[in-house]
Amino acid sequence: MRTIPSSELIINGDGSIFHLHLKPEQLADIVILVGDPARVSMIAEYFDARECEVSNREFLTVTGTYKGKRMTVMSTGIGIGNIDICVTELDALANIDFETRQVKEQFRQLTLVRLGTSGAIQQDIEVGEVVFSRTSLGFDGLISYYEGRDAVCDLDLERAFTEHTGWYEKLPAPYFVDADKTLFEHFKDVTREGITIAAPGFYAPQGRWVRIAPHDKDLNHKIETFRYGERRITNFEMEGSALAGLSALLGHRAATICTIIAQRVAKNACTDYKPFVRRMIETALDKLAVL
Repeated sequence: MRTIPSSELIINGDGSIFHLHLKPEQLADIVILVGDPARVSMIAEYFDARECEVSNREFLTVTGTYKGKRMTVMSTGIGIGNIDICVTELDALANIDFETRQVKEQFRQLTLVRLGTSGAIQQDIEVGEVVFSRTSLGFDGLISYYEGRDAVCDLDLERAFTEHTGWYEKLPAPYFVDADKTLFEHFKDVTREGITIAAPGFYAPQGRWVRIAPHDKDLNHKIETFRYGERRITNFEMEGSALAGLSALLGHRAATICTIIAQRVAKNACTDYKPFVRRMIETALDKLAVL
């Protein structure tokens, strides 16, 4: 059995994992992921009790119970790179023996649910709606660094998309990964289904033009008009593809759920979106409590 070197899995002197500063016993099986540390506090307000609160850099974590169900809520900050850190370290907390630095014999499956905000790229999706990313589309290339990439991706959908868009060959290859099917079934009565793009940036990677023009000024139009059977791409965000891909490779259940706070086609945005986010949080907590 492989022993993981200390340079590959860094464990702090107090027995916590390097970036998250969590110890294995502080992690619940259900983990809610949010970008903003302030949103951790918002969610933790609903907990019946709190076991711990741990903070390091942008990673703020609270573990407690909601309606008797043990849950962890953690902020990831913004972007794909942070999801690479978070999912890898959460899996290590669950499935690596920190004493021997070896994989445990008994696998512990986590349920990872991201609650985020997003911009819609279809005219009929309105601000305030909640979209469940049944499939995540990665513009980031992260999953291609990992062995087994093709086994968890929808290669037919990938080919159809690259052909439709005339994908620029110097960009990372896009990839499509489905959310966990049981989570999709569990949440489909309170969300709208979609294919969600996770972009590696907020501006040009999402087609925004401030001072530097995007390489392909028509890419968003190509995205909006793409169809795969009856399916279409619905919204942009910045983390879901890495969450879906890494979780699929590691054997965890994962999903991304986002409140729409901008309508990219109509070119408007809502900056007072907290009531929409709070409604999403309340709904998600109630659903997770009976999972």
